[in-house]
Amino acid sequence: MTVSSLRPLRGHGRGGTPGGAAPQDRGPQQPLAVTGAIAACTAAGAGLAALTLLAAIGWIAAPHASVGSGLSGVLRTAIQLWLVGHHVSFELRGTGRVGLLPLGLVLLPGALLWRSGRWVVRTGQVERLRHVGYAALALALPYGLLAGALAVASRTALSAPSPGQAAGAGFLLALVAGGLGAARALAPWERLIALLPDRIRCLVVGAAGALGVLAATGALLACVSLVGHADGFRLASDELSPGPVGSALLLLAGLAYLPNAVVWAMAYVIGPGFAFGVGTVVAPAGSVIGPLPLFPMLAALPTAPHAAHAGEPGPVSLALLAIPYLAGAFGGLLTVRTAPSPTIEAAPLWGLAAGAAAGCVTGALAVFSGGPLGTGRLAAIGPSGWQVALVATLEIGIAAAITAGIANWVLIRRRRAKRAAAPGVTPHHAELAGHRIYVNPWADDQDQQRPADRPLPDAATPFPVPIEPPPPA
Repeated sequence: MTVSSLRPLRGHGRGGTPGGAAPQDRGPQQPLAVTGAIAACTAAGAGLAALTLLAAIGWIAAPHASVGSGLSGVLRTAIQLWLVGHHVSFELRGTGRVGLLPLGLVLLPGALLWRSGRWVVRTGQVERLRHVGYAALALALPYGLLAGALAVASRTALSAPSPGQAAGAGFLLALVAGGLGAARALAPWERLIALLPDRIRCLVVGAAGALGVLAATGALLACVSLVGHADGFRLASDELSPGPVGSALLLLAGLAYLPNAVVWAMAYVIGPGFAFGVGTVVAPAGSVIGPLPLFPMLAALPTAPHAAHAGEPGPVSLALLAIPYLAGAFGGLLTVRTAPSPTIEAAPLWGLAAGAAAGCVTGALAVFSGGPLGTGRLAAIGPSGWQVALVATLEIGIAAAITAGIANWVLIRRRRAKRAAAPGVTPHHAELAGHRIYVNPWADDQDQQRPADRPLPDAATPFPVPIEPPPPA
């Protein structure tokens, strides 16, 4: 497929010449499908190369059995890590399904696909935003097929990734990351957002504002908890005794799971909290935790590893429950400032819609941040997606609706006040809503002789005339 345009979107750069002139002939153009396949192979190869280096370092520093036998085992481990970066779960023999995967590792293929999407647009001479979808599909289709093939190639007697899940996850990640990169190559974010319809833009901005407040609070809470439990973190690291290279790899693993911790902190602030094992819960209303695996990041939980604990709610934990309402208020304010509603009644509905969108996104993040570790006691780890989505929608949506209604009412009052203070407009006329009708008071005397003492006015005299609504049908 070949996509080109004679009218470039950008005024200068590779997509056109300064002043908006038509681009010059740049020679024969290869099909967009070929360009997307090359970009997909390049992105996958770069990610595999980086992860192969990490696997090789672990193979050299640790016993060879930890990553397989020989260089083939190193390569197979790198492929499995690459699939983990696409959030592909595994079936381990004797253990069950392993779905608690690090969200931070998704940043590696996401960044590479972002750059690949930009390269496809520039190389394929895509110059219109409506053609970005073709570029994203040209990148996502071969990338998904390649991910499925790698899942088949990396299957062993001990671990078996799902080829269907790998193909679907690779396709979706390439479609989203590559599509955003391709669109960003054509226009800056401000212009891309301005191209959205007013109502869609206000929903996007309002939901993004609410999510930003929740994410910032979750990141701050996770960092404070890690700093407050630094002794437990150090104790778990010393007990593992990984060595210098192992400590570095363990630190990278902790950083990869840091986005999971942020999402769990968001679920904690919203109210439902999260679980780490069957029958456990960590929430502001109280915490019940059983024995934990020996992993340093778990020291941030309200207990030390290998100890049971039942925590009572404190004033700080209860105060954190106000954060979702503050996030909703901020999102509702952004919704109105982005696109004010002409009527007071419509603004709360748009604020509620923005809060519902933020709640649904939070629920989706909660689903991807957790997962099972086998079929035993650790089969339930992470927050419940539907609970987080429902509670977040109610809290953020109600706060956003109230704030949007009040802010929109204030904006309408200010506009009326400015209109009333404008020169040549009387306060009485400024308060009138609807059309102003000008009526000639001497219209009935057109066919009659006017009195001499009643001259014809220079202009019609304006005064409001009430308009009765039509009778019901």
